[in-house]
Amino acid sequence: MTVDIKMPAPTPGMTEGTLVRWLKQEGDWIDIGEAIAEVETDKAMLEIESFDAGTLGKILVPAGTSNVAVDTIIAMLIEEGAATLPSEDEAPTVDEAPAHEHSMLAAKTMSVANPTSVASTMPGPQLETPPREQGRVFASPLARRLGREHGIDVADIQGSGPHGRVVRIDVERAISEPAPADQRDSKAHMDSRIQTIPHTAMRRTIASRLSESKREVPHFYLTVDCDVGELLTLRSRLNAKGAEASPAFKLSANDILIYAVARSLRRVPEVNASWTNEATIRYQEVDVAVAVATEGGLVTPVLRQADRMGLAEITTTLRELAESARAGRLAPSEYQGGGFTISNLGMYGIRDFAAIINPPQAAILAVGAIEKRPIVRDNELAVGEMMTLTLSADHRVIDGAVGACFLAVLRELIEDPLNLLV
Repeated sequence: MTVDIKMPAPTPGMTEGTLVRWLKQEGDWIDIGEAIAEVETDKAMLEIESFDAGTLGKILVPAGTSNVAVDTIIAMLIEEGAATLPSEDEAPTVDEAPAHEHSMLAAKTMSVANPTSVASTMPGPQLETPPREQGRVFASPLARRLGREHGIDVADIQGSGPHGRVVRIDVERAISEPAPADQRDSKAHMDSRIQTIPHTAMRRTIASRLSESKREVPHFYLTVDCDVGELLTLRSRLNAKGAEASPAFKLSANDILIYAVARSLRRVPEVNASWTNEATIRYQEVDVAVAVATEGGLVTPVLRQADRMGLAEITTTLRELAESARAGRLAPSEYQGGGFTISNLGMYGIRDFAAIINPPQAAILAVGAIEKRPIVRDNELAVGEMMTLTLSADHRVIDGAVGACFLAVLRELIEDPLNLLV
């Protein structure tokens, strides 16, 4: 008996993803729970695990294929004792499928044993030229990717696949054949001035969500300056103790800030909320998301029940989540949800900035660098260790007075950090 391996939906609302690479080859034995492939979603890189044991019989969607719809059959598993896989001629042809399924069907019928000859595995008449539908060129995902990598437009290639489809061998032939002198000069002139970077699923999602946030959410901004001299002194004393602790820990100013924010949200719960068309949702748990920069974009792992965590637990948990985020290994449960976000650019020397709210949350705190500034203390000019905080708030949920109250509570905890220990 054969079992279909389908494209999973590891995150709610996911409709498609990129099949990055196969961890198993055709003919490999797979145990229950063993990882067989890697998939890129809009947030992270995830592994597909097998729910059955057997031999990987046929890979239907090759590595590197983007926009693979959820529930698409990507491979077939032969259970122990089964004879053979269904023959390839049982798969639907391109003529029988709607246009938006052509790329998936091409992947299904591709022979991995002979990947250079897609046409031989797909029946149907050949056309003289690639068809155009409102400017669309039919090409396999692999052919398009190779074209992008080598600066070749697949629209300029004569396809040899079914119905003139451009396949990998066509692109490889175009790569090996020298272009006319005038085209080489033109492309060299253009390529020296631009670099085309295809969007990842994560980058497209970030763009969509932030555009929606600035378009739909009525932002307003409140800023305060905090004297963090006492906080830095407390951090030094705690780190001296932490070096002798088991396990040892080392706090950053950001760790203590998260600690203070979590307690401020408990004292001003109106900020820990979201807007819906029916009602305002006020969260009973204080789950704080922290923006982490990765190669693919910002990811916001969540510290669950941060108001109940100690400082050592915050620094350890946040470090582990940040490492997983940069490696693309965050589980959905580690970045979904959260009622409030902190974004810190102080390590880059940014004095202050206004962050875009991460929907459906109602607020985000932008944290600037700690720097020495002239201040007035006891009616005398002095030098203070100052940090600027800017709260971006959704005015549908948070009024100006509520936002100001939250920042006042937070500044009091930061400037007199012994209150954090009460």
